[in-house]
Amino acid sequence: MATITVRNLDERLQQRLHLRAAQHGHSLEEEVHDILRAALGQEKAPVKNLGTALHELFKPFGGVELDIPPREPMREPPRFD
Repeated sequence: MATITVRNLDERLQQRLHLRAAQHGHSLEEEVHDILRAALGQEKAPVKNLGTALHELFKPFGGVELDIPPREPMREPPRFD
């Protein structure tokens, strides 16, 4: 992997990059990667969340049916008098 240093970056542009990264829930570095991929016509690698990754990992072993107990009324909170 290569490293790129961008010198003399306008402060306003840097603020906009930080804002854009925050809006997408990314780090600044990840946001810049996405911008470069889009500018160069490369698709972003699909992001898998932990639940999806675990599901795909264990899917070949079959599923498990769990009994879901019926809901009951909420208990009274404890009192500390």
